[in-house]
Amino acid sequence: MDNNYDKIAPHYDTLSRLVFFKSQVNAQIDQLQYLPEKSNVLIVGGGTGWILEEIGKVYASGLKIVYIEISAKMIARSKKRDYRNNEVEFINLGIEEFENEFLYDVILTPFLFDNFVEQRAIQVFEKLNIYLKKDGLWFLVDFSLNKTNGNWWKWLILKSMYSFFKLLGIVEANKLINMEPFFLKAQYQIMAERLYYGGFIKATIFIK
Repeated sequence: MDNNYDKIAPHYDTLSRLVFFKSQVNAQIDQLQYLPEKSNVLIVGGGTGWILEEIGKVYASGLKIVYIEISAKMIARSKKRDYRNNEVEFINLGIEEFENEFLYDVILTPFLFDNFVEQRAIQVFEKLNIYLKKDGLWFLVDFSLNKTNGNWWKWLILKSMYSFFKLLGIVEANKLINMEPFFLKAQYQIMAERLYYGGFIKATIFIK
């Protein structure tokens, strides 16, 4: 499995909002207030690209964005977005195959790490860590099995999601990896943090 969402690309946004309403969307939009102007941005696993339009609402120009997405159908949809006058380079690759000597001011990984088994999640984290400048920002949004508001329903939804994606042969993971300890071990600091959907979705901004 290569964590490729080609099979459900046309329906992905509808499916996610059917379950989570706009929680997944709001978690990402709310982080954009911290986006520095004229910054170099790396987005990994951006899906259908709606986030590019939201970024364009914050800064209509001046941003250089590299948009990495393994799904060719997701890339095709993303290219149709109105990202205003920002410069966007679309790369149709898995992040594991991406190679670059450039350093970025900001990295966005929306719902990326929940696709990976732990070993690959660590490898991806270590690779992206190299690409982020000192004092750079990492916008992490993902599911969270925190201790508040009950874990049983979160576990049930998560299990159902993984079962659905396994049935379609989309993702390799079958459990959620808590990435925060890896950030803290690498001496990142939490700049901002906010919970959504009863604490099941967590948006964290780390500073390197």
